[in-house]
Amino acid sequence: MKTPHMLYSLKDDIALLTINRPDARNAFSPDMIRLWCEYLEKAGRDDTVNVIVVTGTGDTFCSGGDIRDMADGKLRSWDMKRFLWEGVHRIILTLEDLDKPVIAAINGAAMGAGMDMAIMCDLRVCSDRAKLGESYIQMGLIPGDGGAWFLPRLVGVSKALELLLTADVLDAAEALSLGIVNRVVPHENLIEETMKLAGRIAGKPPLAVKMMKRAVYQGTTSTLRSHLDYISSQMSLLSETADHAEAARAFLEKRKPVFRGK
Repeated sequence: MKTPHMLYSLKDDIALLTINRPDARNAFSPDMIRLWCEYLEKAGRDDTVNVIVVTGTGDTFCSGGDIRDMADGKLRSWDMKRFLWEGVHRIILTLEDLDKPVIAAINGAAMGAGMDMAIMCDLRVCSDRAKLGESYIQMGLIPGDGGAWFLPRLVGVSKALELLLTADVLDAAEALSLGIVNRVVPHENLIEETMKLAGRIAGKPPLAVKMMKRAVYQGTTSTLRSHLDYISSQMSLLSETADHAEAARAFLEKRKPVFRGK
């Protein structure tokens, strides 16, 4: 039986998606892209899942497009367009629709589209052995999966252009200093530390976590007046939830709250 190129597992209220094509440095395959999107949708529908973590097997997070396919000319013109629009872009748009936080645990090299698959997540925890690079220009290509949209929002237009035009490879410390990753941890502790962070977030009131994520992204594309109108509506809704009432009671009673997402 063929080994799936993406794995799915649950640990309490955290879903773990693992890119699983180590023999090809976790490069894209149709099976991987299909499962990636399906598993994100699955975790989104599962009311027991509060946070999603994405990582890779072996020593690579994801190397993006398979160079062998490029060299063989398997994806040309409209085939490339369909592969992106009907495949990779479905992952991006699914992530945009997800209210649940998604954390990339970058276990190794994240190159080209692999880097972009990391930066389109909400948070990034990085192994101290990892390398990140926008390598498209080396192949005579541009970021096909949104990297030219995501990267300037993390590092600014000028720095993004420098990274895209030079294909400079960043080590973990450089990625941290630029704000591309949130944390750098010892390689052997990557999953443990990422799951700790995921667990801290998963332990917060689920509805408030969802609305917090949505509010931040809504604010990046709206005027101040529109955002204040939006946020006042969300605040009003949250003030009526059982989780808010429980949090207030627990604070007064000096105990740990128990949230149910209501």
